[in-house]
Amino acid sequence: MRNNFFMKEDQILALAKSTIATQARSVAVLESLVDEDFAKAVNEIYHSKGRVVITGIGKSAIIATKIVATMNSTGTPAIFMHAADAIHGDLGTILEDDIVICISKSGNTPEIKVLVPLIKNFKNKLIAITGNKDSYLGKQADFVLNAFVEKEACPNNLAPTTSTTAQLVMGDALAVCLLKMKGFSSQDFAKFHPGGALGKTLYLKVADITVNNMKPHVSPDASMQEVIVTISQNMLGATAVIQEEEIVGIITDGDIRRMLSTTTNFGSLKALDIMSKNPKTINNKSLAVKALEIMESNDISQILAVENNTYAGVVHLHNLIKEGII
Repeated sequence: MRNNFFMKEDQILALAKSTIATQARSVAVLESLVDEDFAKAVNEIYHSKGRVVITGIGKSAIIATKIVATMNSTGTPAIFMHAADAIHGDLGTILEDDIVICISKSGNTPEIKVLVPLIKNFKNKLIAITGNKDSYLGKQADFVLNAFVEKEACPNNLAPTTSTTAQLVMGDALAVCLLKMKGFSSQDFAKFHPGGALGKTLYLKVADITVNNMKPHVSPDASMQEVIVTISQNMLGATAVIQEEEIVGIITDGDIRRMLSTTTNFGSLKALDIMSKNPKTINNKSLAVKALEIMESNDISQILAVENNTYAGVVHLHNLIKEGII
């Protein structure tokens, strides 16, 4: 029967910090373990015409799925194959030009011992990520990435903790090296991450926003009533002032409030009397995140978009918030 062990808050914090410190030390050691095999493995993957098939069992299999996701998102095609399933029919996952990465702390699990000879028979290059270079896996692999850890963070030195962290870091190192060699850019990253705020900062353009907005504008001679109605109807908090198809100014709801606080006789005022001349503008083809940068640096909430030197619309701060840019 399990015995419960009560811990005080300071004991919990001390154990948490000790766990993190143990993990950090183990990861730091990996730097000294990276050798020629690592560089050769990276080059082998880079020059391969196939995919990277990553396999493992238990917690190592979970780490394998994460490395697969990282590689796929950074331009290296990868696929996961569970080691247990592989010896029961899933070996067909591996194609002729594929490279196989096998992850195992001990390198001696029964499934690995069955799987490795089959991979070798297929003539596929085998990369091992293991904590035991002298294991069966380590000796059979073409390249060995040493993920040795002195001990697990688990107080009983049993639950995979530090070892799986080391495997994960080694996989990230592979992915980053391949990313750099492929010249993988932020634009490439955007292709694989179109959803969410991160993707939008890399691909969403000003035109994607202005096309859905109204396009408020008045002439320099427009009356205050016309200006106020235009701003209110278009719900963007501003209107461009256009003369002969050129932007000559902008009027915001802030300009209206300042006018009302300083004058009581505004019946004779025109748009040109209260507009801000030479307003900030942005090219309609620019990234939306650039519009945010301009707004923040100039402490404004709207910016006018232009395309081919022609007024294209208004981008409001709220548009960027709605799109998740902020």
